[in-house]
Amino acid sequence: MNEILTTLEPKAIWRHFQTLCNTPRPSYHEASIRQHLIDWAHSIGLITYVDTAGNLLIRKAATEGMEGAETVILQGHLDMVSQKSADVEHDFEKDPIVVRVVDGWVHATGTTLGADNGIGVAAALAVLESSDIQHGPIEALFTIEEETSLRGALELEESILNGKILLNLDSEDSGDVYIGCAGGVDINVSKRYQAQAASEGAKAMTISITGLRGGHSGLDIHKGRANANVLAGRLLNALKEVNHFGLTGFTGGTLRNAIPRDSSFTINYRPSEQSAIQRLISKVSNDMKAEFASTEPKLEVFVSSAAVENELFSDDQVALINALNCAPNGVNRMSTELPGVTETSCNFGVINLKNDVDGSKCFDACLLVRSLLDSAVEHHAQTAKSIFNLIGADVALENAYPGWRPDPQSGLLKHFLEVHKEITGKEANVKVIHAGLECGVIGAKYSGMEMVSFGPNIRGAHSPAERMEIASVGEFWRLLVALLASVK
Repeated sequence: MNEILTTLEPKAIWRHFQTLCNTPRPSYHEASIRQHLIDWAHSIGLITYVDTAGNLLIRKAATEGMEGAETVILQGHLDMVSQKSADVEHDFEKDPIVVRVVDGWVHATGTTLGADNGIGVAAALAVLESSDIQHGPIEALFTIEEETSLRGALELEESILNGKILLNLDSEDSGDVYIGCAGGVDINVSKRYQAQAASEGAKAMTISITGLRGGHSGLDIHKGRANANVLAGRLLNALKEVNHFGLTGFTGGTLRNAIPRDSSFTINYRPSEQSAIQRLISKVSNDMKAEFASTEPKLEVFVSSAAVENELFSDDQVALINALNCAPNGVNRMSTELPGVTETSCNFGVINLKNDVDGSKCFDACLLVRSLLDSAVEHHAQTAKSIFNLIGADVALENAYPGWRPDPQSGLLKHFLEVHKEITGKEANVKVIHAGLECGVIGAKYSGMEMVSFGPNIRGAHSPAERMEIASVGEFWRLLVALLASVK
């Protein structure tokens, strides 16, 4: 099994990260890595506890002379986003992540790396294992299903933590410290359609949008990247100029918190209209490439032949296309209080239109609204719900989680800034993140807890381009060790 990371420094943290890469742990499938960590903890004499949600807590006593220090919670999540390139064969439930080192960065090979949040978990494990680090009592909390719903944090038992200081190890920019985050809610849409047979002599084609950069639907939403589902909807809308075509299938995106990189739909068409369809596709494709030339240089639109299947009725098809075109996506508003920070956004993450066993069509979609303001989350979720209610779809608002309100006067923040300057020689950047950190959820359950979030440099999270800078991991580790040793 690949052990290349065990040669890197600091060895303690990289050895544990290698174990995480070698152990499959996509969301909903954290049981194997959790049991591995339980067995490991017991082997070195540590106490473990698994709560009713499946979160793992490992406790370690203070080192000599630090017994009177505050208990510190080291917190990260066990699961990782499972995204791969279209040409890569990889089973995230069985196969290890194949890592490689290129120019000072750790990469995976055609898949997500899982540095989000494997490196945070690895750092906590290295602390738990250490015999030469000074620290007070430690509670290492490893949650589940952070990437899909924050369920672990949302269902965290409210009496298992004793600490009042929480270090969240789930950030992706060395030199930054986060003191607030967005809240959010999933918008899950579903509708069943009756279908009709294609007209006699019909042919079928699949139109695919590929080559997009994708990325994290919070951290990258403001960077002008294209959403493959939105572009596919745009192409479908343009095809309404054709006298007749029938939509038979649609698939785009895999996760509500990843900007879709690929999307495709299949239509029936009359041979006499093939040239008109191809002309429209070519025009819209060229327009999209021109618009996204700087952010999506690899954007491509492909047309391929397909099998003729039952199609939507015309009225249903028009209504669905209109809804897809109206659905919110991208940045809605930038913060007026925090320059450069996205306040409210929506990611149109997943679309599917598939055949059911009885010959009908099943449509489902998932969008994710985020905002620093809980009231804005509710408003924009209701807006999306109204759009899909207009076409008779069922819409459920699920997995809502609160934001983390910034506290610039926090004593923990002041201490972090002092230690950061001492260790790195640089001032830390105090930030608020447009993503759902578990701090907001945990803080709502444990009032009075002070929290900060920090980590090494991770780029391209939630996509096969994910990579992590080796030098920044060393700095992240030194900072964590110094923080623990200096907690009073």
